[in-house]
Amino acid sequence: MPPLEIWLLAGQLIFCLSTFSIFTFFAVCSGLDNKITVYPLSIEEDVSAKKKTVGTHTSYMSCCIFPNSDQQILTGSGDSTCALWDVESGQLLQSFQSHQGDIMAIDLAPSETGNTFVSGSCDRLALVWDMRTGQCVQAFEGHDSDVNSVKFHPSGDAIATGSDDATCRLFDLRADREVAVYNKESIIFGVNSVDFSVSGRLLFAGYNDYTVNVWDTLKTCRVAMLYGHENRVSCLKVSPDGCAFATGSWDCTLRVSTHSRFLKMLFCLTFVMFTYTNSPIF
Repeated sequence: MPPLEIWLLAGQLIFCLSTFSIFTFFAVCSGLDNKITVYPLSIEEDVSAKKKTVGTHTSYMSCCIFPNSDQQILTGSGDSTCALWDVESGQLLQSFQSHQGDIMAIDLAPSETGNTFVSGSCDRLALVWDMRTGQCVQAFEGHDSDVNSVKFHPSGDAIATGSDDATCRLFDLRADREVAVYNKESIIFGVNSVDFSVSGRLLFAGYNDYTVNVWDTLKTCRVAMLYGHENRVSCLKVSPDGCAFATGSWDCTLRVSTHSRFLKMLFCLTFVMFTYTNSPIF
């Protein structure tokens, strides 16, 4: 089946595509052009004519996400800052500045208020921010290299991180400290992406050695190791109902696993997500 729309981005590499807004029909993407570009999803409109630039960073854009409505977009950049933008006007609402390295990942707390988020950076830190004040409220250290991925626990009381140091770590927000490290001596390759199971008991991690390791968050032991990709696993996502698991790789494939069935695509992936109806999009 042919795609509904193809968006031409002037040859710029896309690093992130935000979750489609549940309120209106548009998507936001960004990458090496340093811009946040909004695309309408109506098939009755000329997408290229209707796209608009919301804001710009001074370096590449590594991640973007809708915080709590379709009126704002939260971004992370290689300029060491995160920023909150008004989608309609393009106005910069808040800048978040404490990192000393490229921002590699952001994630929102699982709360209806959407006032807290976490960021991971090449400065080896994971920082928790208050979106209302722009202040860093917690800082977590422990990694020996870049923090490539961050994810809130479904309870909202902890965060998981994945790093180039070949470890995943769990930090408790209430205790304000690291509570678990997930690694083995045989694992020497970096982690690119992490995600929790619906219950939070399992932590999925995609690695540069082409594998996905599944960790028991309480026992801190590996319970499964998944193979199949022929290059590094760049992104992964568990579906909202927990019944499917998707991985994207530099081998130009997307694999969606439900009872060992896979869907193969024909391009290199740097992100993967599910719609709110659990249909895979990329």
